[in-house]
Amino acid sequence: MDSGQWAAPGRVNLIGEHTDYNDGFVLPFALPLRATVTASLADGPQWTASSTARPDPVTFGPDELRPGGVEGWAQYVAGVVWALRGAGFDPPGARLAIDSDIPVGAGLSSSHAMECAVLTALCDLGDLDLPLADRPRLVQRAENDYVGAPTGIMDQTASLMCRAGHALFLDCRSMALEHIPFDLAAAGMAILVLDTRAPHKHSDGEYGVRRRTCEEAARILGIPALRDVTDLDAALSRLPDEVSRKRVRHVVTENQRVLDTVALLRAGRFAETGPLLTASHASMRDDYEITVPEVDTAVSAALDAGAYGARMTGGGFGGCVLALIDASAADAVGGAVAKAFADAGFAPPAAFTAVPSGGATRVTG
Repeated sequence: MDSGQWAAPGRVNLIGEHTDYNDGFVLPFALPLRATVTASLADGPQWTASSTARPDPVTFGPDELRPGGVEGWAQYVAGVVWALRGAGFDPPGARLAIDSDIPVGAGLSSSHAMECAVLTALCDLGDLDLPLADRPRLVQRAENDYVGAPTGIMDQTASLMCRAGHALFLDCRSMALEHIPFDLAAAGMAILVLDTRAPHKHSDGEYGVRRRTCEEAARILGIPALRDVTDLDAALSRLPDEVSRKRVRHVVTENQRVLDTVALLRAGRFAETGPLLTASHASMRDDYEITVPEVDTAVSAALDAGAYGARMTGGGFGGCVLALIDASAADAVGGAVAKAFADAGFAPPAAFTAVPSGGATRVTG
């Protein structure tokens, strides 16, 4: 194969926020929104990345395949090539034309989708024997060690491995996963995603601060990760400050909410997951302190309009809210949120219904 087109989806996380880098549990599903890579082989070890969203293509060769060697948006592409080479693979030189309908900065994992589409394309073009189960860790290495973003493993796994009509229950320590049936349409329900248009930013370092606080708390408690807390009250009593206690309380209670949500989904009791979603948001707001006024307003307005539950999804500090609703209520809930935003003087939000979709795949070629 010397050319083709590949795509990988963005994701929303139904529940389980900031648990992945604490070796915990998450429950994302893939979106129908996708990053698409049209790729063809190039002569020699050189890669050219172009994007419909950027004016100029970026070309790099082996000499630039070091952290910091490529900057800007193309570092995500270079990071995948770098991680493949570091894992002992020989990715072919390629021309990679990238397009995406995933909103950038909305917390829907647009950058991970691009990386996963690039990885899938290079593996197919180069006939690289990289098992699907090993691909999320490789993309994470590109993100952590090349780009320099301290992300966990959830987004890559969701983009690569989700199935249509299912949520992905992932143990981020063992990487054991289970595809949980999540056919909301059959139950007359839907997930409404509300893009608050509040910039979704980790660049101010707050994401990294949260991660370091969790790692330090685990060190004080003498455990590998916060996943291993078995007695929350006892753990909180051993921590030296209120900030650490709040962060730990969020992670431990959020892990339990994921497990409780999975149990309800297995039983087909979708509506009963609503209070867990809302409790997750309250925990992110009060204990993890990662929400902003726009997302809090969206959650409150959705609940007042009849949503079963609502929460921010993604790393925080902006981005999207998801609301579990009756399918017939999408316009009413979306309209209520839009009115609340107008009343508060916020920019108008966007809304769409999220259908659980499949993971990365070859489209043509």
